[in-house]
Amino acid sequence: MRPPDKHLHVVAFDVPYPANYGGVIDIYYRLAALSEAGVRIHLHCYQYGRSESAMLKGMCESVTYYRRKIFKNPIYNTKPYIVASRNSTQLIENLMRDEHPILFEGLHCTYYLADPRLKDRYKIVRTHNVEHHYYKHLERVENNLFKKYFFKVESDRLKRYERVLKHANLIAAISPNDQYHFDRKYGNTIWIPPFHVNNQVTTKEGQGKFILYHGNLSVGENNEAAMYLINHVLKDLQLPVVIAGNDPSDELKQLVEQYSFIKLKHQITSEEINHLIADAQINLLHTNQATGIKLKLINALFMGRHCVANSKMTRDTGLESLCRIADTPAAYKKAILDLWETPMDHSELEKRETTLLEQYDNERSAAVLLKAIGFEHHVQSKFSHLFA
Repeated sequence: MRPPDKHLHVVAFDVPYPANYGGVIDIYYRLAALSEAGVRIHLHCYQYGRSESAMLKGMCESVTYYRRKIFKNPIYNTKPYIVASRNSTQLIENLMRDEHPILFEGLHCTYYLADPRLKDRYKIVRTHNVEHHYYKHLERVENNLFKKYFFKVESDRLKRYERVLKHANLIAAISPNDQYHFDRKYGNTIWIPPFHVNNQVTTKEGQGKFILYHGNLSVGENNEAAMYLINHVLKDLQLPVVIAGNDPSDELKQLVEQYSFIKLKHQITSEEINHLIADAQINLLHTNQATGIKLKLINALFMGRHCVANSKMTRDTGLESLCRIADTPAAYKKAILDLWETPMDHSELEKRETTLLEQYDNERSAAVLLKAIGFEHHVQSKFSHLFA
């Protein structure tokens, strides 16, 4: 006998297709896994620049789009800008038409989390970061004075606003470190690893011919990391290097032009990035902010050969043993030289597969979420073994 249908509202901070940057990748592949499990999803997307998607319509029971509000003065508001700009009376009216659970994607979407009209609903918040920590870091690396001041104000507002999470029945944190932060303050927190494009380890054996650093270069942190690696590590080694990612700064472009062995590939697709990850001999990963879990680390381990990363990139991921850890320029250089002519062998791939599929399997992560909501007895039988 077929179990009764289970419906879930999902409120997304952006249109999650195409899945081509961190936050929407996590949302899109979570939707795919939940849909595959038999959950009937009612998706609500805040829209600002992205088109409506036929792909989402085919995956969900319903998809509704709402215009994100743009304020001329983003400083003037008591709520954080990322929250206040995602405020639609149509959304709350749509949510009130039934009694289904609601999954709010990110603190961004929680404008109505504490609304008395939803007090009897089961509400889940997927946290993608400790947002005030994230914005504080954006403030530190920003050179534009207006943006720097905005990030400071936004960080302060987010720190005060975060207590809205006490109105959630469940917080689904993206990393163990974030889980500790939210559970200590609000309780009812579980770890749900990020969802991603990979179903299996596809790493090529043998050797690649270049070192890769990749990331969205319009994000100050990634642009800064690329310049740090060039200035303090890569320029001295003079090995073939590819820096890949969209919208690099003029400063980064000018730096790359100084070195014939470094190529900058920008305005490229996610598919092209994935090919570079797979073909590189070494994926170089560096961050100055140990928040969340970086999807680029997961992708590099599922698709790429050797990974060299700093400890902030791997902290609390359970993936430390799959990378060479380097926290100084000298350590980076040594790791790169050690691995430059070392083929990827089969035993290393087996170790990767065991570790990654134990912790970062989309089906398993979906099962944890469904069990927490109380849907484990109402999903497709192919998932039933995961609830044992």
